Amino acid sequence: MPRRREVQKRETPADPKHGDKLVGQFINVLMSDGKKSTAESILYGAFDEIEQKMRSDPLAMFRRALENVRPRLEVKSRRVGGATYQVPTEISAKRASSLAMRWLASYSRARPGKSMRERLANEIIDAANERGESVKKREDTHRMADANKAFAHFRW
Repeated sequence: MPRRREVQKRETPADPKHGDKLVGQFINVLMSDGKKSTAESILYGAFDEIEQKMRSDPLAMFRRALENVRPRLEVKSRRVGGATYQVPTEISAKRASSLAMRWLASYSRARPGKSMRERLANEIIDAANERGESVKKREDTHRMADANKAFAHFRW
């Protein structure tokens, strides 16, 4: 965090195949060790598998999956008078979408399956149908925020 001026936000370029910025961001989340072409081939392969399995537009399914995983609330630790409280706070749209992408990628890595594109395709399909581990994570986050609603007055 610089002291002098605000950090300029860099625009993530759209992906080359679909021309979509969300897909471009998800490729960057999926990428490991700077291997962008590998991440692109994994995501596009997952889109092909979604198209074969579901006979529907994979881009629309991906957007629906992100919308179903995107959280609205989260809890932040706040220390007040020697006690630490979990204070529910609303999330900005940018953070919500980045959390959703991170959860989709991490839970697809943790899935059992043969290839990463198959696991990612199955996680996107499950998230679009409102089931799967990433949707469960969003519900757990909302449940935690709801349980700690009494400490909402500690919000800063």
